[in-house]
Amino acid sequence: MWRSAISIRHLAMRQTQTQHGACDEARTQYSVLSARQSLGIVPCAAWRLLLLVAFITLELFEPTVVSAADPIRPPSNVKVEEIPYRGGTSIKVSWDLSPDDTTDGDSRVEAYEIRFDQVPKPFSQIESLAFRFLPGWIWNRVWRGRGSSFVMRLQTLPGARSIEPSKYYDGSSFDGTGVDSGSTFRVSVVSIGTDKARSAYSNAVTFPRFRTSPQTAPIDKSWFALVVILVCGTVIVCTELARRGKPFYVRPIAGLQAIEEAVGRATEMGKPMLFVPGIQDMNEIDTVAGLTILSSVAKTAAEYDTPIEVPTTRSLVMTAAREAVQAAALAAGRPDYYNEDRIYYVTDEQFGYVAHTCGWMYREQPAACFYLGKFYAESLILAETGNAVGAIQIAGTAETTQLPFFVAACDYTLIGEELFAASAYLSGEPAQLGMLKGQDFGKLAAMVLVVIGCLLATWDSILPRGKDAQGKDLPPRTQFLRDEVLKGG
Repeated sequence: MWRSAISIRHLAMRQTQTQHGACDEARTQYSVLSARQSLGIVPCAAWRLLLLVAFITLELFEPTVVSAADPIRPPSNVKVEEIPYRGGTSIKVSWDLSPDDTTDGDSRVEAYEIRFDQVPKPFSQIESLAFRFLPGWIWNRVWRGRGSSFVMRLQTLPGARSIEPSKYYDGSSFDGTGVDSGSTFRVSVVSIGTDKARSAYSNAVTFPRFRTSPQTAPIDKSWFALVVILVCGTVIVCTELARRGKPFYVRPIAGLQAIEEAVGRATEMGKPMLFVPGIQDMNEIDTVAGLTILSSVAKTAAEYDTPIEVPTTRSLVMTAAREAVQAAALAAGRPDYYNEDRIYYVTDEQFGYVAHTCGWMYREQPAACFYLGKFYAESLILAETGNAVGAIQIAGTAETTQLPFFVAACDYTLIGEELFAASAYLSGEPAQLGMLKGQDFGKLAAMVLVVIGCLLATWDSILPRGKDAQGKDLPPRTQFLRDEVLKGG
């Protein structure tokens, strides 16, 4: 009995489990179906929406077809010619502009590139055998100059029509290549676009190594010869007039007129003077001009019997300074004034010399200091030291970088060419006065040319010359003055 009850119970439980399993399977199938439906509906709707947007876009906006830009065009009419009267060492390459090189602001050309190719000579019998039987590395090492080529990049401005690659050409070879003497070259030009695109090569021009024959009459240098003859003739005429006693007016220079004042002040105070003829040797024209002024200063000092100290950085300058002071003392009628111990050599070292000179200035307290010659970084040190000891200072140099220091710290400053004019102003020698006046006439002629050039350039900018009968632009009015007169051909 009890076994029957247990069997009935197990059967009921099995039926219950079977019903639950069916329910779970039904739930699972429903979930999978729902997921499949959701996954299928969403992509289909998205794709339909995307296709609709694309269709509307294509209907409303017609697509733009971008065509490739036209290739940049090369220059034309390339010419190679020798520049005369330069010993066959200079050539000129010229060309007509690329049609894409315009002046209206839309130029597509950024630069031009010149290519030189060496044309190989015909092989001799020995070279033919060597080429056939020798290994390639031996052939390349021995005959590497044959057929070589190189590209010379010339960053010319838009509108450039020619170039003179003289520094690359020495009559037998180009820079960076080992070509044979007397070789033949082929040159071509290519346009480089603003987008770095390259055009095709222009027409190739073949030219040999130039051998210039001697020419005795350089006609294209006639204007330069005329200018030289006029300036030199003026110097000779003025020198001859000065020798005959004709007085020439020289503009007064304040620093030179103050020499006597400086010497008189040192005499009244009973203190010495210092003269520094620069720190360079006698090969510098500034040093020569300074020693010329030293002669005049020493003559005035000898008349007042005021001692002058002249330390130098070069032994040759020391010897020349001693001779100048001795001659000045003799000219003043005071031969006993000359004391060679006051004119001495210190050292070649720049700042060692400055240290000695500044130490002497602090110890002796000079009443007047002269700095006339070639100076560099020591100029401010010397001038500030002299200013600190209360000396009257007269300076002069042709070094433009040192002039501001002298102007700021000294009482009088000879600026630039005033230093060279001072020797003529003080000595009064006919040769120096004639040269000074001749140079003045040359400067006057240069000023006239500058004024004429400015007027012609203004005329060209206001009223251009236009075009000729063939439609080419006429050269500007300043071209003759610039290319013939100023450049001498």
